[in-house]
Amino acid sequence: MTAPDSSAPPSAPTPAIDSVPEPASRAPGLSDGAVGTGDLVFFVVAAAAPLTVMAGVAPLAIGMAGRAAPLGYLISGLLLIVFAAGFTAMSRFVRNAGAFYAYIGRGLGLPTGAGSAYVALFSYNAIEVGLLAAFGWFTESGFEDLTGVHVPWWAWALAGLVAIGVLGYLKVTLSAKVLGVALVLEVLVLLVFEAGVLAHGGGPQGLDPGTFSPAHLGESGVGGMFVLAIGAFVGFEATAIYAEEARQPARTVPRATYVAVAFLALFYTFTVWMIINAYGADRAQAVANGDGGADMVFSATERFAGAWAADSMHVLIITSAFAATLAFHNGAARYFYALGREGLLPARLGTVSARTRAPAVAVLAQSAVALAVIVITMIASADPYTVTFLWTSGTGILGVMLMQALAALAVYGFFRRDRRSLPALRVVAAPLLACAGLAVMIVLVCANLDLLTGASTGVNAALIAPLPLLFVAGVAVALRIRRRDPAAYERLTTVDTERD
Repeated sequence: MTAPDSSAPPSAPTPAIDSVPEPASRAPGLSDGAVGTGDLVFFVVAAAAPLTVMAGVAPLAIGMAGRAAPLGYLISGLLLIVFAAGFTAMSRFVRNAGAFYAYIGRGLGLPTGAGSAYVALFSYNAIEVGLLAAFGWFTESGFEDLTGVHVPWWAWALAGLVAIGVLGYLKVTLSAKVLGVALVLEVLVLLVFEAGVLAHGGGPQGLDPGTFSPAHLGESGVGGMFVLAIGAFVGFEATAIYAEEARQPARTVPRATYVAVAFLALFYTFTVWMIINAYGADRAQAVANGDGGADMVFSATERFAGAWAADSMHVLIITSAFAATLAFHNGAARYFYALGREGLLPARLGTVSARTRAPAVAVLAQSAVALAVIVITMIASADPYTVTFLWTSGTGILGVMLMQALAALAVYGFFRRDRRSLPALRVVAAPLLACAGLAVMIVLVCANLDLLTGASTGVNAALIAPLPLLFVAGVAVALRIRRRDPAAYERLTTVDTERD
């Protein structure tokens, strides 16, 4: 299914790592035409980690909002579909592995784009290293339950990092195949659980459609629930990150984005509804807040589908965390690559392997960041889940949401003077509505960040602080480039703009 690489390796001698820099004036050096619509969907949905979100996070959302939880996931998905309308319209004209940076730079100016690039890079790295720690934590307990042998979490995390680094260095299509297999398995086990609940007609109270009543959105705890609901979709914008490697990106990127977001919205909503129905709408919130809340999905799966399904779910949550880590690793590496290629980070990062056309140095840089965080967690004896995973996830989710809001505003800015024959509903109304909705969500996340991190106000403030600091740093770097090399600055503002 892989199309041949359209750009042959350079004939000149290459550095020892077998990579070659890509000047900003040239077309990108990633594998052109290697990724199709299905591959993009796998990258996005695997990054969302449906099993990890449903089995590990949805009980927290149910504990906060009770019956309102399914509607919370549905509303979050609908908001992001509105965002995707403008986001994918712009993908026809701007293609860059640093998607947020390129979009915001074109729509709001390069300084704003550079600031957002640093925030996006930090956010993707934060999410990736947190997922790697969670992978180690899940694997430690899962392996010990199955074999009775204890292997510390950090050993599993390091092994996972090696495997992810190798996959990131090889052709991007191999990562897509790995993600595809992991994704299909985790979705299947959740479908088995749902089928079991449906076959039994639900729990003690049967199936309750009243759960979807908007009246439940006025109940306490709903604001905190949206922190988890909107965070469940983080990473869906990765379709644009792979635009340089996609076949017919003007079609595949929008198609994959809509398919991925629509699937996640419907799948999350239905699964959370099934979890609530498995226990009864009147009892589900109490169960989620009780001692067995963390295992409520596994317990319900065993009761309605059998012990084999619950055991499979315990194993597949490990592969789910691995797949999500791999997806975010690939995304973060491509941000390193794009920013190195365009002079916002050291140029060495903007190189590709002559054999695989993967962003070789960027993969090494991303792996080094992840290794450093794992080592620090070990030395500090911090909990890999409640500290490393939850704290980095809180920062990363907030950073990505900020970039989404800016990107929505950038879409409006890009099409403001020339809609390029696209309808105003898609490139004016939709992005402005999405920006407003995301702004409300960001306020809710900041006000309820403690519900996700479990940390004090001071710690949460420290977790948020890097985001504005990095944004200011990016703006300063862009302004310095404009002052010192106006020609280079001009190239950066136009090099990735294309018309179809």
